[in-house]
Amino acid sequence: MSPLPNYRPRKLSLGHLEAEILEIIWDLETATVKQIHDRILSDPERELAYASVTTVLHRLTQKGWLKYSKKGRAFSWHPLVSREQARAIQAYEQLQQFLAISNPDIVAAFADSLDIASLEQLDAITSRLQAIRRQREET
Repeated sequence: MSPLPNYRPRKLSLGHLEAEILEIIWDLETATVKQIHDRILSDPERELAYASVTTVLHRLTQKGWLKYSKKGRAFSWHPLVSREQARAIQAYEQLQQFLAISNPDIVAAFADSLDIASLEQLDAITSRLQAIRRQREET
């Protein structure tokens, strides 16, 4: 997983269409409204107004997920964080929300219910944290 980036979008919550359009932009790396609209309408079961794509792109820009550039009359949108960085940010936020419960009984019950694979993951995380801390101490 990507390390937690210094930059974070202003608003992390995304609607279904916002998330879908962001995925398309990550796939294309940069995209115009037409490219996104065409990609969505490639599914014959879908209907979506061109203006709706534009509205969602502006919303994602306001939330801090995208930036745009203009060449002539055409606008292109680019992600401000990578897909991996977004996953790291969202995982961090979920962990913070879980820890904010501040109830040791709930956390203990959760930890007690972990399966063997989860425990192995926790061991791997512990090893990684120890390595990161050793690196910090050396520098």
